[in-house]
Amino acid sequence: MDFRKLGRSGAVVSAYCLGTMTFGAEADETTAHHLMDDYFAAGGNFVDTADVYSAGASEEIVGRWLKAHPTEARQAVIATKGRFPMGAGPNDVGLSRRHLNQALTASLRRLGVDQIDLYQMHAWDALTPIDETLGFLDDAVRSGKIAYYGFSNFVGWHIAKASEVAKARGYSRPVTLQPQYSLLVREIELEIVAACQDAGMGLMPWSPLGGGWLSGKYQRDQMPKGATRLGENPKRGMEAYEARNAAERTWAIISAVENVAKVRGVSMAQVALAWVAAQPAVTSVILGARTQAQLADNLGAAQLLLSADEIASLSAISAPRVGDYPYGAGGTQQRFRKIAGGR
Repeated sequence: MDFRKLGRSGAVVSAYCLGTMTFGAEADETTAHHLMDDYFAAGGNFVDTADVYSAGASEEIVGRWLKAHPTEARQAVIATKGRFPMGAGPNDVGLSRRHLNQALTASLRRLGVDQIDLYQMHAWDALTPIDETLGFLDDAVRSGKIAYYGFSNFVGWHIAKASEVAKARGYSRPVTLQPQYSLLVREIELEIVAACQDAGMGLMPWSPLGGGWLSGKYQRDQMPKGATRLGENPKRGMEAYEARNAAERTWAIISAVENVAKVRGVSMAQVALAWVAAQPAVTSVILGARTQAQLADNLGAAQLLLSADEIASLSAISAPRVGDYPYGAGGTQQRFRKIAGGR
């Protein structure tokens, strides 16, 4: 397992992170603990959870594993999130100092730790001034309740504003962004990746397999059934399947991934994960396995190094579709500048 810096921080994390959204829901505690056993045995050290995952049960399951494995716990880098509703009251949600104080206190208790390594704001909050949120996070760093903080699901101007406000106020700076990113969903490359690079923030992509589409589990014109995310939720599954199945781009990308997988003798999931891991600014790719078999296959991506040609071909077939302006050729040409004869 390769290791990389956690954004601008001095902390080091494995290139693949164990996501725990399934813990307490699709994966019971016994299965979840087996997944953690396997992940750490493979050399991983980075675990991502959130207070809303199974209404806090995910954090509790992770916390009990850490308590039972003190040696691994000392090396583990634990990330969690706060922002979404954890109660029915109007102040049980958001990025206010009041809610975040309650959310962080509860996450520390459920995880059974004195400090959370990476505390992430799960999404932007349009009602709370960013100064208030950043002030709370800086206080949490200074008090030792968290080591670092980051964001999730922020767009470009959110990242730029938050980073510059933190810098101007002399606050601790954000180190990561957790966005959706895969060969099927690459829109963050239009502006969000550049904003993160400018702010010194590393990316922690979620859903790198495009909701399972890039693993090869879905077939064209065949509605998914059974033990798949879409098959287990008929209404949502039908809507998502019809949307993806109608997109020729989806099947072209899946075919390209399958071709590389066949040539290399690996699974499609490993190819898709290795492509994400190879992208600029990516710190750690989140693996959301539900079974030990899924996790074992996904971890195989850590041993797969795609060639420059393979990365280029996959990138070309999956390039985001944009108009001429502002992200297409017209807008790009306007922003481009290079010194004549320079390097």
